[in-house]
Amino acid sequence: MAASAAAAAATEDGMEPRALQYEQTLMYGRYTQDLGAFAKEEAARIRLGGPEPWKGPPSPRAPPELLEYGQSRCARCRICTVHCHKFLVSRVGEDWIFLVLLGLLMALVSWAMDYAIAACLQAQQWMSRGLNTNILLQYLAWVTYPVVLITFSAGFTQILAPQAVGSGIPEMKTILRGVVLKEYLTLKTFVAKVIGLTCALGSGMPLGKEGPFVHIASMCAALLSKFLSLFGGIYEVRGTLGGEGRGDGWAAGLTLTCLSPHSRQNESRNTEMLAAACAVGVGCCFAAPIGGVLFSIEVTSTFFAVRNYWRGFFAATFSAFIFRVLAVWNRDEETITALFKTRFRLDFPFDLQELPAFAVIGIASGFGGALFVYLNRKIVQVMRKQKTINRFLMKKRLLFPALVTLLISTLTFPPGFGQFMAGQLSQKETLVTLFDNRTWVRQGLMEEVEPPGTSQAWSPPRANVFLTLVIFILMKFWMSALATTIPVPCGAFMPVFVIGAAFGRLVGESMAAWFPDGIHTDSSTYRIVPGGYAVVGAAALAGAVTHTVSTAVIVFELTGQIAHILPVMIAVILANAVAQSLQPSLYDSIIRIKKLPYLPELGWGRHQQYRVRVEDIMVRDVPHVALSCTFRDLRLALHRTKGRMLALVESPESMILLGSIERSQVVALLGAQLSPARRRQYMQERRAAQTSSPSDQESPPGPETSVRFQVNTEDPGFPAARGETHKPLKPALKRGSSSTTNLKESPTGNVEQAGIALRSLFCGSPPPEAASELEKSGKCDKRKLKRVRISLASDSDLEGEMTPEEILEWEEQQLDEPVNFSDCKIDPAPFQLVERTSLHKTHTIFSLLGVDHAYVTSIGRLIGIVTLKELRKAIEGSVTAQGVKVRPPLASFRDSATSSSDTETTEVHALWGPRSRHGLPREGSPSDSDDKCQ
Repeated sequence: MAASAAAAAATEDGMEPRALQYEQTLMYGRYTQDLGAFAKEEAARIRLGGPEPWKGPPSPRAPPELLEYGQSRCARCRICTVHCHKFLVSRVGEDWIFLVLLGLLMALVSWAMDYAIAACLQAQQWMSRGLNTNILLQYLAWVTYPVVLITFSAGFTQILAPQAVGSGIPEMKTILRGVVLKEYLTLKTFVAKVIGLTCALGSGMPLGKEGPFVHIASMCAALLSKFLSLFGGIYEVRGTLGGEGRGDGWAAGLTLTCLSPHSRQNESRNTEMLAAACAVGVGCCFAAPIGGVLFSIEVTSTFFAVRNYWRGFFAATFSAFIFRVLAVWNRDEETITALFKTRFRLDFPFDLQELPAFAVIGIASGFGGALFVYLNRKIVQVMRKQKTINRFLMKKRLLFPALVTLLISTLTFPPGFGQFMAGQLSQKETLVTLFDNRTWVRQGLMEEVEPPGTSQAWSPPRANVFLTLVIFILMKFWMSALATTIPVPCGAFMPVFVIGAAFGRLVGESMAAWFPDGIHTDSSTYRIVPGGYAVVGAAALAGAVTHTVSTAVIVFELTGQIAHILPVMIAVILANAVAQSLQPSLYDSIIRIKKLPYLPELGWGRHQQYRVRVEDIMVRDVPHVALSCTFRDLRLALHRTKGRMLALVESPESMILLGSIERSQVVALLGAQLSPARRRQYMQERRAAQTSSPSDQESPPGPETSVRFQVNTEDPGFPAARGETHKPLKPALKRGSSSTTNLKESPTGNVEQAGIALRSLFCGSPPPEAASELEKSGKCDKRKLKRVRISLASDSDLEGEMTPEEILEWEEQQLDEPVNFSDCKIDPAPFQLVERTSLHKTHTIFSLLGVDHAYVTSIGRLIGIVTLKELRKAIEGSVTAQGVKVRPPLASFRDSATSSSDTETTEVHALWGPRSRHGLPREGSPSDSDDKCQ
């Protein structure tokens, strides 16, 4: 709340706040469009940023070979640690140690959470049974208990880490694509996710555990990688990149400091471990290691490296083993067995004539899964469109989860309406009864089964099994879609799994009622097994919602039987075929709701996309800097674009691509060139020159304390809005008679005279050469100033400050100096495409490599750039709402060899800013974009 208030106050003051690019909304949080650029910029700034110019180099750590000469206790401990590390690495290997620790920790966390959740659910049942003599008190206890737990979960998560809200699989899918989400894999998010998820599931709401546990396992892997980095090795995070290997020839010519291979190796290794962690999250949640690995691959990856297979299987198997061993140790189970053990008939599990019924379950589950995704997304969109209600509930953040919990708890109250939908059963008890291999209905009567307490819940006194199952399916369907929008850590896999099992049970009971004596096969008669239909329905609906086939394997491992493998696979494939043609998966839907960077699939039957090439969709105005540019050119490039990367070319005439530079590096170069440290050095040199001259031997000024204000901008800024005149801040003058008079006239006199260089660079008006082009392009409207932090700094050594005129003159001289890129970390091999690359191949490259932009070159010459947004617009815009295929505008220009129309600018041009001064030569149309499809 405080952060939101600060952001709102900064916005009212005309400044754009620097936030985490994460907007907390009523239900789902929402990331801004440039989240990937901001996150990568911040990550690169922290990971690659070396020591400041005025600071000394960090003290090097003593190598392990010299530790034995140390006599202190700390040195002996470090020697022991180094020897143990070398022994384990040489004998076992670092990957094995990491995966064992990851599986062990996640098994402990999963078992502890299940134990706490079971205790919370038992406490609710105990209170309900203890107050059964008074209906009013029983209702108050039944409703108050989940409301308190959900409210605590929502408040605790909101205060500690809002990033813990929701499932976690959509964000992990984005992270594994290469986008860095800040503060998403931190310790406080881990704590908020574990505690919030335990309280949410302990409330009895229709929420799931699988999705959040994938996020928890990923956070555990990230924290474990940081811990193992203390011992060095492949997990060590190296901060000094490109600072070694400077020989005598370093100053002889221009040498570009490239990114170290260690950085790429560590980043690749962390991605591999995160992929293994996703498998561990599913494996220790359901004790299903094989299905966990396959499910994690399907929901988080478009392309998966087979070399990571063994990591996922090893960690998931070890975690599932420890998870079930802990259940045996706690005497919950007699031995290691399936989580929902079934006893289906093995000799003749189903008849061939039942396959049409299984196919009907798959097709109906496909429509049901698409409807669930649509309903979930529609609830969020409707709440966001109601501005008045949304604004009110945003101020009272705990009111919405409390109201939703109150509504669902009231409807599931067992003595009330809950008796017609088995409201007294938990999700685990519900699945156990639905997977029962006995038939509940025999000629309209409830068959006596064990245990009678749970099974009789499906046959209340004034209803039958069919009515109870229908009411359960309909009520749980919209309740689950609504409950998953509560801002707490929760998933949707388990509620959908239960609904699918109920639907399959309904079909199975109907088949048993239609064929009471079973299906006659030759001389034998085999009765219908409704529990098998429940297994098929659970796998089909869960697969339809998540667009996965691995739910079939998860069902086999959950039930411990593989007798219904053929019906399950048929139903899951049919459900996926129907659901994928109607709606995206639930995780892709949440990605769109949260506005996370994503790349949609090409889809089926879009043959026109194979004719689209990169030259049809690329952006031709590429932000770039030349190797021989000046600092004034760098400042001009920053004013023209807000992109994360700048291309480095040989010269504006040749446009030969040499590499790419991150914006943070360019800002650091400009900041160092115009820094107060360089100005002090210039003052010292000028003072030394004056003292050496006889004419400058004058009496020093009076011993008065000098005060100066330091102005720090928090983010690279842009020109001010056109039509607004902002006076530049001026530096503080040393105290004298005139300055004292000015301070008396204006209390903020010195504040308004601080940092003209940084003001003009980050927040002020553009330079004269950029202003004309900004006015031509019309892109400088509605620009907000960046936040400026003004701090008071006193320095007794600062004597003889420069006047504003001298500062301006000095800064103009500094801006005209050529840029030395030797201290700038440059990527010498950015991803490149040729202009004739097809859209299909471009999509494959972006998906396989996880890149968010690629430069387009022709014989080494930079001619354009393709970003994730342009590629997404080209894919989504290839088919309109009516199903008529439309090609990008430039594709028709290429085929007809004509180009004479100007197209509208897209969001990518808003990203890269106005046209650069040194524009690229174009053939024909000077249009900046080729995408009109929204």
